[in-house]
Amino acid sequence: MIVTDDCCTWLSELQNGTMFCPRWHVRIGFHYWSSNGVQKFERPSLNLQSIKYCWAPEDVVIICFTSGSTGKPKGVTISHGSLIVQSLAKIAIVGYTEDDVYLHTAPLCHIGGISSCLAMLMVGGCHVLLPKFEVKMAVKAIEEYHVTSFITVPTMLASLVFMIRHNESRKLDLTVKKILNGGGSLSIKLVEDAIRCFPTAKLLSAYGMTETCSSLTFITIYDPTVNNSNQNPKEISGIISNSVHPAGGVCVGKPAPHVELLIIKEESSHVGRIMTRGPHVMIRYWSQISAAVIDSGADWFDTGDSGHIDAHGNLWLVGRRNCCIKSGGENVYPEEVEVVLSQHPAITNVAVIGLPHPHLGEMVVACVQIRENWIWTDLKVGELPSNVECHLSTSVLKDYCRQKSLTGFKIPKAFMVWRKPFPLTSTGKIKRDQVEAEAMLHLQPLLSNL
Repeated sequence: MIVTDDCCTWLSELQNGTMFCPRWHVRIGFHYWSSNGVQKFERPSLNLQSIKYCWAPEDVVIICFTSGSTGKPKGVTISHGSLIVQSLAKIAIVGYTEDDVYLHTAPLCHIGGISSCLAMLMVGGCHVLLPKFEVKMAVKAIEEYHVTSFITVPTMLASLVFMIRHNESRKLDLTVKKILNGGGSLSIKLVEDAIRCFPTAKLLSAYGMTETCSSLTFITIYDPTVNNSNQNPKEISGIISNSVHPAGGVCVGKPAPHVELLIIKEESSHVGRIMTRGPHVMIRYWSQISAAVIDSGADWFDTGDSGHIDAHGNLWLVGRRNCCIKSGGENVYPEEVEVVLSQHPAITNVAVIGLPHPHLGEMVVACVQIRENWIWTDLKVGELPSNVECHLSTSVLKDYCRQKSLTGFKIPKAFMVWRKPFPLTSTGKIKRDQVEAEAMLHLQPLLSNL
């Protein structure tokens, strides 16, 4: 089906073509109305006799660009079959139905937004579209249209939770039944707050990327039909910390039915390269001739991430290899350090980066955003004023990392308080390259004295 308006000038160029042939043509602005006021659908004026309709699951349906969180976005060519099988997986695992009212929080230029949109189209659900994600607009839409499901990234979910709790609005939450998180792990505090704001919602998290047509694995963080929504915070924290934030990586769940995973271990480490194959893998990068394989004749795609698979078939994500910090000959994955620091009650958001160091090669630096009722000071506890209770410092956070059993070389050598929003991609991911560039400017005096 093609929809055109009276501004369309290129349709006539397709009259003699055969590569594009819609079954229906919807004209907007031409005022073809029936007696009951409904706009008519009309057959296209193309030569249909020369057209052979065919099913092309392996042909390109869309070129979708990566988020560009670590560099320049890349165009990813995705097939019809990949998009369909991914959407079917979301229907099966998340549980979308025709009764759902789906709020489009993710842009449709993002693979998560596209695949979830198609999944909702497949089941015949209702769509609520926003010009862009804006938290007040999203909260209003949830209330007005009785939204039952949406997808998020951690920054979006944090904004929604803050808005709902700040306004003490409790009538929004009972309609929401399904929340799918992607683009990063959720802190314990954020999950606890989300459960309180949306007590009837099943909360899931997915791990994937544009090159694999969205989600590779899924994990259910909270299910009100299984877990008691009246659990106290300690019980909820126990559930989350055991399944989402253990030492040695983040559990991102089991692969979808159509996904194969393989870990190619590096030396004696239990951690290795995460490989995948199946109908979900992209055809190639745009402008690339060769398909997306690691070796000639191989059909495994290298995700660029490191991790391991446990005895129960769960994938544990350690981090992206191109973001790995080389400090004193050791590998430090920023995500692993971020998971630990994000559990501290004072920290709302954190970005771990590597900056040049004359002896270590790179040193681990943590840029942290702290809550309003906390103050940053490098004074020792005995030197603080008596009225200061909620304080944070470099020594406090280093001690916290040790208490969480973070290996010594992974503990940040320096901390920087980030007092403005982190630079984000269109999908809510932190742009690490921009954070590194700005941190270099602010920490230059420290670096020059090393």
